[in-house]
Amino acid sequence: MPEGKPDHGDHPPRHGVVELRVHGVSGAKPAAVLDQAQVRQVAGDDSGGFHRADRSDGTDTDGVTLEAYRWGDLPSGTMIRTLSMVLLLPFMFSNVAVWMRPTGRRSAAGVTVLCRLLALNLTVLYVVSIAGVVLDLLAWQCLGAIRCRAPFDTMLGLDGRNVGQRLAVLALLPIAALAFLRLVGARRSGPAGTALWAVEPLVQRLRAIHVAAALAVLDLVLLLARRAGGATFGTALLLWLSVAVLLACVGLLAAPGLIDRAATARTAERTARTTGVVAVGLSVATLVIIARDERGWQSSVGLPGYGGIAAGALLGQMMLLVLLSVLVLWDRVRAGSRSLLWGGLGAAVIAAFAVGVAGGLSAGLVYQAGELLGGYPSDGGPPRAYRWTLLAFFLHVVAAALLCGALTFLSRRRRWRAAAAITRRDFPVVPPEATGQLRLATKTIARARFTEWLGLLATTYAVLAVIGLATSLLGLTGREPQDLARQVLGLPARAVEMGLTGGTYLLAVLLLVLVSGGVFAYRTAWFRRHVGILWDLGTFWPRAAHPFAPPSYADRAVPELADRIIQLTERHSMVLLSGHSHGSALLALTVLRLPPHVRRRVALLTYGSPLDRLYARLFPAYLNDEVLRAVGERVEWRWLNLWRDTDPVGGWVFAAHRPGDPPPDPADPALRVDRRLRDPPDLLSAPGEQSAQPPLRGHHPGETDPAFRAAVRELAERLRGPN
Repeated sequence: MPEGKPDHGDHPPRHGVVELRVHGVSGAKPAAVLDQAQVRQVAGDDSGGFHRADRSDGTDTDGVTLEAYRWGDLPSGTMIRTLSMVLLLPFMFSNVAVWMRPTGRRSAAGVTVLCRLLALNLTVLYVVSIAGVVLDLLAWQCLGAIRCRAPFDTMLGLDGRNVGQRLAVLALLPIAALAFLRLVGARRSGPAGTALWAVEPLVQRLRAIHVAAALAVLDLVLLLARRAGGATFGTALLLWLSVAVLLACVGLLAAPGLIDRAATARTAERTARTTGVVAVGLSVATLVIIARDERGWQSSVGLPGYGGIAAGALLGQMMLLVLLSVLVLWDRVRAGSRSLLWGGLGAAVIAAFAVGVAGGLSAGLVYQAGELLGGYPSDGGPPRAYRWTLLAFFLHVVAAALLCGALTFLSRRRRWRAAAAITRRDFPVVPPEATGQLRLATKTIARARFTEWLGLLATTYAVLAVIGLATSLLGLTGREPQDLARQVLGLPARAVEMGLTGGTYLLAVLLLVLVSGGVFAYRTAWFRRHVGILWDLGTFWPRAAHPFAPPSYADRAVPELADRIIQLTERHSMVLLSGHSHGSALLALTVLRLPPHVRRRVALLTYGSPLDRLYARLFPAYLNDEVLRAVGERVEWRWLNLWRDTDPVGGWVFAAHRPGDPPPDPADPALRVDRRLRDPPDLLSAPGEQSAQPPLRGHHPGETDPAFRAAVRELAERLRGPN
């Protein structure tokens, strides 16, 4: 059985039915899921456990034993861990992007390679930006020729040391930051021997590659600065060896399938480990040589060579994003797909988010650090590429905000018209006193249908991000943003300065939101229910692109669910799996994992499920119609899916079954899965009820609704029939 607290002997009746409820991303408490005031844990542990009502039999009025699985703490853990992982949001985005690849075999391999190279670039940019603060701003400028604000001008007593010693000592800080990534990305332990995703060896290889590349780039920062003042044989050798390590890391990721295929896995693992060991040795040698080199250094305002390395990292980021976008667009054109965001384009969209956030945070870190240390001299400043990136971040965020408002306004009429058609069919006769309730239902459906426009919104934002980030490449021409704006657009230099300042403020707000989100997502159930969705969905997928992304909680939750179901069936019970929202995805994967003799005693009830409306479209290679039909076949089509038009997240899986739709094909069992629930059931409450108008449910689970209880009874009867 799963590790943790032992089962307390709550054995269901022989040949009885256990309804095992799995909540969605709201992280609901077991008492709320079971609709019971007192519950007790019967299996699992504090992070993920199984609970039942605190009474003798734990059955409901239908004779079904109720049990709830709570997994809400698996994605977060301690508050410190949550905060640290929130700050690594770009890594999570880059990792999710690789799972959104298209279905074509050739394009999928290319998308995987580009996503992994982009993830490697994010790690490099992470180290480069920190090196810009501690090596360029602090070691070279603050403790050198430029007078900085106290106490930074005498930090660690390094102000009297030579340049090489200052650089070598402070280079330990980027290395410590890299170790921090390794610490927060540590894999959370799960049930022994029951891993859902066979990716942990892959994560180890990716981790070795990322660490090696980051150390190699840090060595290049130090060695290029030393080379500018005169190279020796030792520094030249270390420089070229560092370049070779970096190219080896890129080659390991660029060769399609090299680190994935079983036939080459051992070779890839040995190569990755060897590359990592060589990188560590080169870093030690570089620090020693730099610290002991007492020759003179080139006189310059900024660290020699650093601006070129930062520009190269941002240029590589841009090139990879453009190549990824071209590849997925080519795949869509070849496949004849017309829907936006769906069909693999999501990989480029999410990658654009990762690149935009990472570039903005890196530029903001260097820019704000310079201001904190006392400001930049009149003839200096942060590297030009960072200034362009910061300006681009400000421009495309403002443009995206305007786009969101415009799209909301422009789509309103179409959404309202479609919603009005639905409510007219549902309520052909409307009493005068129910007019307000009808309008509220129409408005709620219109809002829920905005989900269908998210593809256009996200795709347009990605295009804006690509265009905005492309402006950072103008920094390679040697032109300043102020000069180009004055000569081409006729704007005063002050306007560009306002954009740079606005970009820094936006980044400060973004950091505040991320940190506050981490705190409130851990402490406040309401905030987690509404904002923690992004985190729970992002950490659902395993680390197949970025090894420092948060670990997948599904690697524990799904095997734990499967083990519990097997235990219940071994006690001669039948199990009705009941999953709300994202819980339906966990249960779908669980069904695919169950052995045949167990599946014969299992039924599936999903409600508010995004399996088709979002997941099958965002992740077409992994949760597509073929996979969903396989789930139905595994449970012999003992599957019902309840959905509402007022739900902005969930929807039908196979067919809508709205009034006026053609009847389902009786030969296709998949078309009998979906059950549409009219919301509200009626415009007016029945006489004698307290509320004059029935409430709208939307995405609310509604386990106590009559329609839900009817679905439970139907599936329970199917289970009790011949097996």
